[in-house]
Amino acid sequence: MSAWRPLSGDDSTTAPLETLGGPAFEITRAAPAGAPPPTALVFASPHSGDVYPEDMTSAARLPVETLRASEDAFVDRIVAGTPALGASLIRARFARAYVDLNREPWELDPAMFEGELPEYARGRTARVAAGLGTIPRIAGEGRPIYARKLTFAEAKDRVELAHRPYHDALDRQLAAARTAHGVAVLIDWHSMPAAAARGQRAKGGGPCDIVLGDRFGAACSPKLTGLVERELEGLGYRVVRNAPYAGGYTTEHYGRPAKRTHALQIEINRALYMNETTREPTEGLARLTADAEALTRALAGLDVGELR
Repeated sequence: MSAWRPLSGDDSTTAPLETLGGPAFEITRAAPAGAPPPTALVFASPHSGDVYPEDMTSAARLPVETLRASEDAFVDRIVAGTPALGASLIRARFARAYVDLNREPWELDPAMFEGELPEYARGRTARVAAGLGTIPRIAGEGRPIYARKLTFAEAKDRVELAHRPYHDALDRQLAAARTAHGVAVLIDWHSMPAAAARGQRAKGGGPCDIVLGDRFGAACSPKLTGLVERELEGLGYRVVRNAPYAGGYTTEHYGRPAKRTHALQIEINRALYMNETTREPTEGLARLTADAEALTRALAGLDVGELR
């Protein structure tokens, strides 16, 4: 376990931010270790990781450059400044194509593996059927990732190395927020291909810029979704709710308003900030970064007592 302060302008011991992590994740807190979080906000970026371990690449038929199309590229950069505004931030290190942290831990496709999977493996979910389970089967326009079948031991190693530690750490951040503020507010940050955005028309016409997923109202208070929607529309974005993305495992698993945790997924159209062909950022990245900070300020000012 290591700790350092990369977001502060000086190296003094009074620097307010602290980043720590393990192989699977990095957390940047809005307060030093031992101090209560200043707000109820916990931000997560589960798909921005870009580490492709050798045990994956040696079994893959696709090159890493193709696999990288599955990444939520630059999303962690968009929200990197938010801990200075009061939000705890956790970001994944391992690539989504290696292990998808926005899935249940054992959503595994039986066709990918040698022999039978344990009874607790969930091989009949819609995400598995689409080739996008915990260990994804496809990437890059539906092409199979692997040149051979995997073993369950390989899948278990990835879950134990990446999935379990990430969610243990996220759970601890949410618990700290609930202890300090009575409520935790989880924002799960993602990006979507421009093609997916074009398939969903916004209220004012044209493709959507941002999709808010609250599991059709089950994962958070409508006041939270409404606040985020108003703020983003005020910043000039075309916003839709729950289509084509209503929220994944993280939103569904943690979004339990009755248990004092509200979760909302935000999907950003990649065309707003990057060239999807060259994978280079555009000028839009700076605008989105500033607007994510503006949204964070609005959320930090929310009376969380209204969400209980």
